[in-house]
Amino acid sequence: MGITRRSFITRAAVAGITAASIITGAGKAAASVSARGNFALLHDLDKCDGCPHLDTPACVAACRIKNKPNFPEPQQPIKYYWPQKNFEDWSGKRDVTTRLTPYNWTYVQHLEFEHKGQKVKVHIPRKCMHCDNPPCSTLCPFGVNDKTPEGAVIIDPKGCFGGAKCRDVCPWHIPQRQAGVGLYLKVAPDYAGGGVMYKCDMCHDLITQGEQPACVSACPRGAIQFGNKEGLRQYARQWADENNGYVYGDAENGGTANFYISKVPFEAINEAIQAQDLDGKPGKIGMPVNIENPLDEPGKMMSGFLMAPVAGVLAAAVSTYQIMKGGTDDED
Repeated sequence: MGITRRSFITRAAVAGITAASIITGAGKAAASVSARGNFALLHDLDKCDGCPHLDTPACVAACRIKNKPNFPEPQQPIKYYWPQKNFEDWSGKRDVTTRLTPYNWTYVQHLEFEHKGQKVKVHIPRKCMHCDNPPCSTLCPFGVNDKTPEGAVIIDPKGCFGGAKCRDVCPWHIPQRQAGVGLYLKVAPDYAGGGVMYKCDMCHDLITQGEQPACVSACPRGAIQFGNKEGLRQYARQWADENNGYVYGDAENGGTANFYISKVPFEAINEAIQAQDLDGKPGKIGMPVNIENPLDEPGKMMSGFLMAPVAGVLAAAVSTYQIMKGGTDDED
């Protein structure tokens, strides 16, 4: 006898009780990858001019061209899913390049502000920070968000349910969600899910082939470097010492694989971002200095684990779906 949607949901709910009990082990698993990661990115804000001669900064355009095959193609119309009353749909705004979206994984923040009595211009390419110990990976209830040995933090869209827990715990709220795509459409479209989360993956496929990320190759001023993580870290620190400058990404969230160097302090840069560039809409992010891992706060860690029972049901649903494939879905 085939498995109906009703019997599938019942099985998933029962299995979820067991699956939820292992969610609390995710932190230990994620911690084991904190020392991994051979590569990193370094952004020299003293060199980046924001590509004023181009409609779209070169790094942003290159990222979009390279990742276009990976962009989501949602089913239409997109349905609401219980218990949500809305969904996130960027499919009609694919050309937006001034913020992070499921179709735009990097953007450049253009800032002009006064610092120490002088007007300064700063252009900041923004993307995933690829943390050493990423909270997004720690709390991903589906095990599809992982820190790779190369240093990139990647999301597997084939198993993502779009719960956005990764965005909630990210100190910069980087991942963005597109509804109407993903495994939840096949498993339980009326009851769970939300789409798939998307973000920069450091062009993981390219770096495993010995190539550079697309943004690095495209930068006309050499403002983005890619290479050995410790080498770039030491370069950034030495540059800061020699130029009376500052480093960002070395200490934030316990360390990342995405460094920035600047002659303007990042406290001032973050103030300018807050004043000029954040408009309350998703995908525009701040640059808080010395920000800590949110999971170090007991309250936030607990709120993440409170998601475990629901996450357990959905995680169990993935394996149950494999059984369900051969069944029928005729009965409501």
